[in-house]
Amino acid sequence: MYGKAEDKLKEAAGAAQETWGDATDSPDHKVKGAARKYSAQAGYAARDVADTVKDQVQANPFAGLAVAAGVGVFIGYLLGRK
Repeated sequence: MYGKAEDKLKEAAGAAQETWGDATDSPDHKVKGAARKYSAQAGYAARDVADTVKDQVQANPFAGLAVAAGVGVFIGYLLGRK
């Protein structure tokens, strides 16, 4: 829960910095604000995906184990090719 709140705060700070860059016509502030805003949104999305996966695996652990095994075999196949 703390991570999501932190991401929302960083997103708001990035949006404010981007708006400040627009108001002062500063491309440096615009770019840094946009980068901060979008990285916070990506972090929020990644946490949401991780929470969803965790809930799905807790609901059906055998399917999660099968998917993890399949991914492991696939990666092993890709790394073992010559």
